[in-house]
Amino acid sequence: MTHDDIHYMNRAIGLALRAQGKTSPNPLVGCVIVKNKRTIAEGWHKVCGGDHAEVDALKKAGPKAKGAVMYVTLEPCSHCGRTPPCVDAIVRAGIRKVVVAMKDPNPVNNGKSLKILEKKGVDVVCGILEKKSRDMNQPFIKYITTHMPFVVAKTAQTLDGKIATATGDSKWITREAARVSARARRNDFDAILVGVNTVLKDDPGLNAPSKRLKKVVVDSTLKTPLNARIFKGVRPGDVIVATTPRASKTKIVRLQKKGVVVIMTGLKRGQVDLKRLFKELAKKEITSILIEGGARVVSSALKEGLVDRLHIYIAPRIMGDNKALGSFIGWDVRKVKDALKFKIRSVEPIGGDLFVEADIV
Repeated sequence: MTHDDIHYMNRAIGLALRAQGKTSPNPLVGCVIVKNKRTIAEGWHKVCGGDHAEVDALKKAGPKAKGAVMYVTLEPCSHCGRTPPCVDAIVRAGIRKVVVAMKDPNPVNNGKSLKILEKKGVDVVCGILEKKSRDMNQPFIKYITTHMPFVVAKTAQTLDGKIATATGDSKWITREAARVSARARRNDFDAILVGVNTVLKDDPGLNAPSKRLKKVVVDSTLKTPLNARIFKGVRPGDVIVATTPRASKTKIVRLQKKGVVVIMTGLKRGQVDLKRLFKELAKKEITSILIEGGARVVSSALKEGLVDRLHIYIAPRIMGDNKALGSFIGWDVRKVKDALKFKIRSVEPIGGDLFVEADIV
């Protein structure tokens, strides 16, 4: 691994991240084409169905691509999907060397393209900044290898872990800057999920600043009001309500007439089967989910082992009330060693509050 390899691959990763939240169910991919130690073209995958990063860069490079080196964050595709195989375009362009950050985790590809390129006389190097590339594509990797979405649970709490007072008051735990940050992060996901109690109590819109999200409500008995804000200004299919056989068939029909997708999961401890729900959402090409509430849904997802990461906004306040609602409820941990463990990814001050990002160990 040379200094140039690191430099150009870092640049390719930066290009890929420009499309964060826009390429699902495809991965984030960036590409840099270099000749005589000069960048002659750059590209990135901008939207699902659009040109892949390699093709985007090759179109910009034109004839100059012959004899050049290509740096790409993910193994080029060798199969026909929504677009033709990238390996064919690379070979036609006369690229002499391809430097790849990581193999494609998709079983359809997974190293096949690298072998094809080598057989065609193209030099191949794989594994440059692999960890960094894998990290930015965690949702895609989980989705393509497990057929389950990548799940982040978000909460805003006090220093003593409370999200609402004993009377239910929760506005606002954190300051405006933290709330703006939390809304902006919605852009990185395919869907946002809440429990019906959040809908009944807060009547949220659940919108992202600059993209259309799928809105998912977990509602075992269909208490969701037909005039709730989540139904305002959406297209048919944008709202998904997960329910159980306990729900009224009449209410199901009324929701479906509004264009709402109703998913019947069956019962698990009297509630929506979240694992079954997430499998169904993955079938709809939802690769990433942000759970925004409430405590019961977040805790249930954690118990089921469905959460990959936590986003916790912490306000410098203390309620000190045992009856106040905690971020995580319903656990029966008798020993410290049995507590759920996390690895801190980052800690960031935001407008007087603190943002903590942590992965499940």
